[in-house]
Parts: sequence; structure tokens; C-alpha cells
Amino acid sequence: MTPADLSRTVLHAVHRAVAENALRAPVPARVRVERTRPGGSGDYACAVALQLAGDAGLPALEVARILRERVAAEPGIGRVEITGPGFLSFTLDASGDSDRAVLDAVREKGSAYGHGGALRDEVLQFHHAREVRAAVTADAVRRLVISQGAQVRISCEEAGEAEWGLLGVTVDAYGTPPVPLAPIRPVPAGATAEELLERLGADATRWGLLRPASHDRAPLGDELLVQGEANPLFRVRYAHARARALTRGAAALGFTSASDASPYEAASDASPYEVASDAAPYEGPARPLLELLADHPRVLLAAARHRAPDRVARQLEAVAHAFFDFHDSCPPLPSGDEKPSAAHRSRLALAEAAGTVLAGGLSLLGIRAPAHL
Repeated sequence: MTPADLSRTVLHAVHRAVAENALRAPVPARVRVERTRPGGSGDYACAVALQLAGDAGLPALEVARILRERVAAEPGIGRVEITGPGFLSFTLDASGDSDRAVLDAVREKGSAYGHGGALRDEVLQFHHAREVRAAVTADAVRRLVISQGAQVRISCEEAGEAEWGLLGVTVDAYGTPPVPLAPIRPVPAGATAEELLERLGADATRWGLLRPASHDRAPLGDELLVQGEANPLFRVRYAHARARALTRGAAALGFTSASDASPYEAASDASPYEVASDAAPYEGPARPLLELLADHPRVLLAAARHRAPDRVARQLEAVAHAFFDFHDSCPPLPSGDEKPSAAHRSRLALAEAAGTVLAGGLSLLGIRAPAHL
């Protein structure tokens, strides 16, 4: 179950409680769930009971109990606890079915995994100065909010550099807007688009401008071109390229991922989604990677809401790091005379999903994801 699935599950429980007259309160348009903070209980937490308590005329703890009854039995939910004044804390079911649901969602949606309609009712207008970092940031914010269903228009105070087009930037209007618009105001880059393109190229320039939070200075040195692990952009793109190479390698060996396998190919005494042991699917080094993939839709929505493309960059770095930890500990391809097994197919499915998420995230930042590096 992804965070977006969990949000819909809780919202459905509210609908049920109201329909059954157990709760008399207006149903919210959406329910927000967040990762539990360090030291907290469960995987995710939600304050919907506190939100509804006033309208329902009930203590938040009572509202939480009403909702817990209706959420606890849902597929993908392992445990629901009530904490503090009425927070609902959720521990997700770590079973193979829940894991497969994440991989199936990535496979079904491809690079659009994590896109949604949470902002579909919003029409947004952003305005920025004639400055390259502001222009690139506004473009990335445009991509993010569109991915969540919003309509958006970008204006700039005056005509920009011709080289902005080489960075993928488009502007809808120029001049001072007649009404105040939401400003995009990152710390300026201190260089022109022409200078950055000549020295770094388009992809490294966009990463260098977008990776830091907008209130931080953007480091734009030659380290962005280093072909090594010290360069986060290289590591992210190399993880994507390695995932694609695994697919090619598996095809050369005549097998596919678990999600692609035919009934004959998947036949095995072991679960087709087993990785580390017979006891639990996708445990060990696979678990952090799978959890990051499950959390990806929430990260994209948060980045869109907060106009913060740097959150996407950090998410991609985390996915790349977890991918290499998993890859090195649980090789998706057999070695030597070893024959492909169900475990290899399941590992390959996870690696392919990671590659898809990396490609989709880079696309939202306006950065290419080459299949070969």
C-alpha cells in the first residue's frame, strides 16, 4: 500500500462512518497522511480525527476509535493505533501482496508513477525575475504541479535569455502582472544561462540549480561533471542506467522479472516475489528500497505543494543509494552457471521499478535519464 492508497483508505473509512451515521461531520476533500517522526509509532500517522472532532461534536479520541474500526480490516493495513490526543498511527502490512501492489503500480503507471489529481481543482500563477535559477525553478515547479493535476501559468518580469530554451524553460507571459502572483524567488545563481550551459551543459546546470533548497546558494562548480560516486547526479543517473542494463542482461539470459513471468516461468516451490529468505518477501536490503518506492507519490505531492523541486532531487538520491545497497547484496542476475530463479525474477522486478522511478523523477526535474552511461 502506497501513502496515496492509505490516504484514500482513510478517506473511505470517513465516508463509511458518515454513511452509517456513526459520525456526523462533513467529509473532507482529502486526508493527509505523513511519515511517522522518529520515536513515533507505526509507519504513518494521520490527524483526521482531530480535524473532524469539532464538527462531529465528539472527543477526538472517540472519532479516532470510530475510524480505527473501519480501517483496521482493510487490505494492506497491519495495525492501527490511537496515539496522543487522537492521532491514528498505521503500520502497513509487509506481506508479499502489499509489496507486489507497489511494484504493480510502478509497472502500470511507468514514469508517471506518483502523478495524481490532488491539485486538480487549482489554477496556479507563478511569477519570477529575469534570472536563470528563478526561471529553471519555476519550470520545475510547473512540471510538479501539473503532475498533480493543477493548471499553471508562468510569467517573468521581462523577456529572458535566448538560452533559457536550451534549458527547457518556457514562459507564458512577460511584464508586471496586473494582480499579485505567487513569486518564485530562489537565491540567484550568480551566472547567466549562457555561461552555465557552456561550462556544464543542460542536465548538470538544471541539477545544480534545483538540488539545493531555494533559500540556499546553488553550488555550480565542476564537481557537477564528475563521473563518480561523489557526484549525486552521476550516481542517480548511473543507478537508472544500471537498472536498464539489468533488464537487458536478463533478456540475454532468457528470463524476465516476476511481474513479466509466465505461469511456466514463475513455477517454483518458492514465492515468485521472494528475495532474502523463505520467511518474508522483500526483506533485508530490499526493504529500504521498496519503502522509498512506496513513498514516492507522497514525496512528489509534497514537493508540488511546497514548490520545492529539491525534495524530488533528494528522494532520487535516496532511491539510488538504496538501489546500490540492494543490488550489491542481492544480485538480480545469476552468476556463473547459476540458473535464473524466482528470487532473481523478484529482484529484477524491484530493480526495474527503481529504474522507472528514477527516470520519472529526473523527467520532472527536466533532466535526461540515459539508458547507457
